[in-house]
Amino acid sequence: MSVLPLVFTSGWASGINAYAVVLLLGLFGATGVSDDVPATLQRPEVLIVAGALFLCEAVADKIPYVDSAWDSVHTVVRPLAGAWVGALLAGQSGSLSDVAAGLLGGSTALASHTVKAGTRMAVNASPEPFSNIVLSLAEDLGVGAVVAFAMFHPVAAAVVAGVLLAGGLLILLFLISRIRRFLRRRAQRREERRLASRLP
Repeated sequence: MSVLPLVFTSGWASGINAYAVVLLLGLFGATGVSDDVPATLQRPEVLIVAGALFLCEAVADKIPYVDSAWDSVHTVVRPLAGAWVGALLAGQSGSLSDVAAGLLGGSTALASHTVKAGTRMAVNASPEPFSNIVLSLAEDLGVGAVVAFAMFHPVAAAVVAGVLLAGGLLILLFLISRIRRFLRRRAQRREERRLASRLP
């Protein structure tokens, strides 16, 4: 079960930026930083494609509403990437079945993707683009830091990823409740104006 923390952490990170995870893990393996990275992730063509898609995401993720469209497309891509990376890591270590690792990586990626996409939809309600840029940079840096930390301290990194995931879910629930209240108040004000306009 030694690979379990790394599978969980890579799953969480894949839900936020799958291409960064594949690129970072591949580079760590190719440069000899870690022996736990499967050879598939170190292949040059995998690194090139992951790097190119990472650059595309780095741009799209910072533009209001474009980021939400990008997230919609990646509702399938990120969980699949998390499952794929998890299965590869399990196959490399032999300490966890590929299927179990795939399920863990994919479900964790889906949970963190839901937090990311939901938070972005809430942020897009603000009139300025700076919050999108700040949030995107924080996500990129967070993924990079946690994945790098996981290479040397997988258990501690899994704890950090778990705390971030739980915190993100709580923030998302809070934002959803605030957005619903805002929409209800706006609809109520609109109805009051409509009724007032009918008065003589």
